[in-house]
Amino acid sequence: MENNFVWDEDKLNKLKKLWDDGLPITKIGNELGVSRNAIAGKAHRMGLPKRNSPISKSGDLRKNQSQKTSETKNHLPLKIMLRDVEWSRNRCCWPIGDPKLPGFAFCGTPIIPGRPYCEEHSNLAYTNTRES
Repeated sequence: MENNFVWDEDKLNKLKKLWDDGLPITKIGNELGVSRNAIAGKAHRMGLPKRNSPISKSGDLRKNQSQKTSETKNHLPLKIMLRDVEWSRNRCCWPIGDPKLPGFAFCGTPIIPGRPYCEEHSNLAYTNTRES
């Protein structure tokens, strides 16, 4: 690597092109003959778009933005997915489906006063052993 590296217009344009092409910072540095830190610093000063860490699980930000589909939602942590589940103290909270899978919900019909479930689900939940 050069010790007396000068950022001329040609090298700045090449950096911008390689950056936009998605080339890894280390490879851009090798291409231009400078360290990856020099590339990262110059890209920051030039205001080039930030990149995700190569070791992050989310991968390339541009790819993720174009894949905002239900498939992406399937990979969200369970506690994030369950934020979309509607729940009310006045509605039956009998679980419908697997909470770990998309489409999970609660029954949602009006409850029997004093119970957390509707009539149908109360009959399932509260059994009387004398009825057997």
